[in-house]
Amino acid sequence: MDAVEQAQSGHPGAPLALAPAAYLLWTRHLKHSPRHPDWPDRDRFVLSCGHASMLLYSLLHLSGYDLSLEEIRRFRQWQSLTPGHPERGLTPGVEVTTGPLGQGLGNAVGMAIAERVLANQFNRPDLPLVDHRTWAVVSDGDAMEGVGSEAASLAGHLRLGKLTLVYDDNRITIDGSTALAFSEDVGQRFAAYGWDVLRVEDGNDLTAIDRALSEATSQTTKPTLIIVRTVIADPAPTKRGTAAAHGAPLGAEEVARTKEAMGWPQGQPFTVPAEARDDMTAVERGAARVEAWSRVCAAYRAAYPERVDEYDRRLAGRLPAAWDVHLPRFTPDDGPLATRKASAAVLKAASATLPELLGGSADLSGSTGTSLPEVGTFGPEAVGRNFHWGVREHAMAASLNGIAAHGGLRPYGSTFLVFTDYMRPSMRLAALSELPVIFIGSHDSIGLGEDGPTHQPVEHLAMLRATPNLVVLRPADATETVEAWRQALGHREGPVVLVLTRQKLPVIDRTRYAKAEGLHQGAYVLFDPPEACQAVLIATGSEVHVALEAAERLNQDGIPTRVVSMPSWELYEAQSQAYRDHVLPPAVRARVAIEAGASLGWSRYVTDDGETIGLDRFGASAPGEELFQHFGFTPEHAVATVKRVHGRGSR
Repeated sequence: MDAVEQAQSGHPGAPLALAPAAYLLWTRHLKHSPRHPDWPDRDRFVLSCGHASMLLYSLLHLSGYDLSLEEIRRFRQWQSLTPGHPERGLTPGVEVTTGPLGQGLGNAVGMAIAERVLANQFNRPDLPLVDHRTWAVVSDGDAMEGVGSEAASLAGHLRLGKLTLVYDDNRITIDGSTALAFSEDVGQRFAAYGWDVLRVEDGNDLTAIDRALSEATSQTTKPTLIIVRTVIADPAPTKRGTAAAHGAPLGAEEVARTKEAMGWPQGQPFTVPAEARDDMTAVERGAARVEAWSRVCAAYRAAYPERVDEYDRRLAGRLPAAWDVHLPRFTPDDGPLATRKASAAVLKAASATLPELLGGSADLSGSTGTSLPEVGTFGPEAVGRNFHWGVREHAMAASLNGIAAHGGLRPYGSTFLVFTDYMRPSMRLAALSELPVIFIGSHDSIGLGEDGPTHQPVEHLAMLRATPNLVVLRPADATETVEAWRQALGHREGPVVLVLTRQKLPVIDRTRYAKAEGLHQGAYVLFDPPEACQAVLIATGSEVHVALEAAERLNQDGIPTRVVSMPSWELYEAQSQAYRDHVLPPAVRARVAIEAGASLGWSRYVTDDGETIGLDRFGASAPGEELFQHFGFTPEHAVATVKRVHGRGSR
């Protein structure tokens, strides 16, 4: 209450109502160690209703994490450790970034998946190196959001017995009662998903809450939903049970009256009675748990030293030595080959040397090239690394984030590029949280053909490139695809999107053109004319081949033209100015970019004097080659455009 009041901003209602359940969970059931927030075998706690962040910050502070009372006083202020919604990597003890409702639920599903996979890979009889649970607090809003429903359905199918949700059933939303738009029986829905559903009728009944938490802890065959009937902002005397308490300060008078009702000291704000602080601290309990786990680790190391080294490598996120020596090598004799097919070959090879690599597709594994039957399937009874997410793109992406946040595994997920629309919120949070998730989007342009504009991405590259800290890679052929995977697997600072073709492409002759390793700089000179270049063609993906053919004709016509392959804007922008000027010489203003997608953004590279051959309308249903002809993605059109741009410059 004091933090929200001081900030004059925040959500006091849910933290007040959830305090009893959170108190019991954190003091009696959650396995954690405040002085070791990164302890690998800790229980994972997710506050999916991230607007209730002051509940989490209070728990972290009182339990003994490195979150001072001064930071609590600075709630929602510039550069504080207590932002409006929890942010991973900023506040000690915060596992995932939450706030957009439903995301935390999906993250929790991914964390429970990760625990099961790692336990299966590393545990030995009487030596449980990996043995923890995932807990999440969810709200009515989490239950309404589609991603929450997708993730809950998936968790029930997979029988994630170490996953427990505490559902804050306060029946209040910002607009008022949930009855305005929500009348279903959530418990029956989750029971239909395959969950164990427990009910606590009074959110202040500590005995009933404790009993439910204990029952959930003993559940191992299915996930558990504990529905706790609460009253928002209880025990605030006038605002309890009202929407007014959801997202606004209670007011000084209401805070004083609430403290009086609780028997709380009425002195200065942020006063914490010593007996409350002593009761809440988990420092000693946590240290004892870490010590007990360390003894297990010591015994494990004595018996299985190589496995412990592998476990440590995984947690550190390091790639093993020579992991990539067996990646495929492509030559023109292997083509033409769709980059999705080349990607499938790379993924198969990488999965053989990287046991941490796991993932699949949203019911499109054959189309996206992510089916790996040789590593086994992850399912209700099996613990392989090949995932069938079903037609649940959003739950897939949110779960991938949870797997990455858990640590020890490297997740990937795939769909058609156009359907990244269904997973954008999770992709954005992966970027915000710097989670090393690999997203694969195949069927990357009008080149996919007859399925038509509903399946042909046009604006998607522009949208993805607009996302901070998201690396987009659109390889031009099979050789660049190998390097794209090498780049993606070596990148740990955030997510990567691999953008791949459905249609076959020639394999570029690297004895004639530059090596594909240039991909790691984001853009590189693929071809340079014998004479000093007077024009530059810049292209990505399938359009690089159009640029190469156009450049040959232009050079024959007396316009020396360079071809630049630019698979990643983000990697190119990270290079030195000297390198960028080498690739795109400032003095050469006759530039034309070619990409079968929205032209938005390309002006930064083609200069005011250049042009972009793009697609600023939706596609059409027809064979891909015909569409490329119709929309001008041809060498002839590229030649004519360069000549027009070059001619303007010569005048």
